[in-house]
Amino acid sequence: MTSPFLQIDGLKKQYGKVVAVENVSMTIEKGEFMTFLGPSGSGKSTTLYILAGFQDPTRGDILLNGRTLLDTPSHQRNIGMVFQRYTLFPHLSVGENVAFPLRVRRRPQAEIAERVRHVLSLVRLEGFEDRMPANMSGGQQQRVALARALAYDPPVLLMDEPLSALDKKLREEIQHEIRRIHHETGVTILYVTHDQEEALRLSDRIAVFSKGVIDQIGTGPELYSNPSTRFVADFIGDSDFMRCQVMAVENGKANIRFADGSIASGIPTHGNVLVGNETSLMLRPERIDLARQPDAMRSSIPVTISDVTFLGNNTHVKATTAWDDELAVRLPYGHECVQGLSRGDRLFVNWSPDVAHIFAE
Repeated sequence: MTSPFLQIDGLKKQYGKVVAVENVSMTIEKGEFMTFLGPSGSGKSTTLYILAGFQDPTRGDILLNGRTLLDTPSHQRNIGMVFQRYTLFPHLSVGENVAFPLRVRRRPQAEIAERVRHVLSLVRLEGFEDRMPANMSGGQQQRVALARALAYDPPVLLMDEPLSALDKKLREEIQHEIRRIHHETGVTILYVTHDQEEALRLSDRIAVFSKGVIDQIGTGPELYSNPSTRFVADFIGDSDFMRCQVMAVENGKANIRFADGSIASGIPTHGNVLVGNETSLMLRPERIDLARQPDAMRSSIPVTISDVTFLGNNTHVKATTAWDDELAVRLPYGHECVQGLSRGDRLFVNWSPDVAHIFAE
């Protein structure tokens, strides 16, 4: 049986009494784009720094092609790294910055010149060899940092919040470039971000970190349509939560009751959902339908419209339940309920059981 390309096995990092990372394990395939996603302090950057060799784990191992990296110093791991701050040498030109890791490795001058030319072409900075970093925009400097990290053809490229200092338009432009470069080079990328949209845009798979552990690993569609925890459901995409009580649980499906007595049945459960517990039903705004009448074939509850915002191809509606939970509903252009809809209208929200989720509290 062949070993995984990159394996993180039972990683733990503790600072005194504070546990930053606990039992983090995953495998990454060669050429995969894996993103570590989570809020500040969730353990994603700590995991990346251990991979880079900047920190030692308290426990666990990291294996590259079946061999541990922990006994190899960071500068000998041959892993590329791109940071939020570009960390370019201000006294060196673009070409000299990119050539630096090749000179440290004592590569022949002809090889260095060719490699610098190649990676600058890859990041679309041909002809910038003699430019100084101070005379470049933030986006251009980040491209130089990316070219430098790719110059010595590392098997793994680590990227720690590399675009968070850029404005939205430039960030999206560089995201597109990173995705293109990944496709063209096939380099394995581990990418850290707190931005869920960025993670969805770039990644093959996403590891969602929360309080030092991984809540779930999956593709963007998997995490969005089938979150395993309430945290993942709330962190990935937009979510509605309605308070309810669990009446029965059987074969991973729950029957629930809302505060006004309305009943919903056959809702998929996640975790140890217990009968009698107070919990919340989760729905995505675009999976809820709005209608003048309840739908006998689906779950329905009455709501009062509190706001209506037309946004061209869709309309965002805010609705309030009888027990004061607020829902966001996203209706496509031309939906029959949009015409004439206004604040104070009383309608029904309807949904199919299989698009809802119940999580253990």
